[in-house]
Amino acid sequence: MLSTGQKPFAIERYRVQAFLRTILDRPMFERLLSLFEKHPTYQTPLPQADAGHAFGALLVRIAKADSAYLFEELESIDHILADRFGLNPVAAAKYRAECEKLEEAMPDTAALSQILIEELNHETRAGMVTQMWEVLMADGFKHRKEEEVVAEVASVFGMSADHVKALRPDDS
Repeated sequence: MLSTGQKPFAIERYRVQAFLRTILDRPMFERLLSLFEKHPTYQTPLPQADAGHAFGALLVRIAKADSAYLFEELESIDHILADRFGLNPVAAAKYRAECEKLEEAMPDTAALSQILIEELNHETRAGMVTQMWEVLMADGFKHRKEEEVVAEVASVFGMSADHVKALRPDDS
């Protein structure tokens, strides 16, 4: 016969064993361990190299040319993409992320520019050069390397230096 003092101990021991079995249950234990594992981050897929993504990639390239990819430049790119393609702010940021992937995958600025030549008319490309100047000036400074990227794109577009200068916004 068990004494009254032993019975609660036996019940308590049973509860502890049941608790341990529950915790050591494989799926639950794996879930606990997964909290401490590093999960792979989401990777934005590489977009199709169409005119829209090529334009966005060129904007990103201009912003990164001075080795400082600043919030003002990101904001400017998002605003331009939203206006040009009729996107809301979240969709514009996602579109920019796709353009960043394309910019990394296509290191040749002339190749990106050539996509625009093949798909767009001269007036549309001229408007894009004006928007490139907006990104260049988004941080408040004109950097030589950023200007060189705009000049390279304009050269591939067949625009003269005077035409490119005329496309700069007035505050440049």
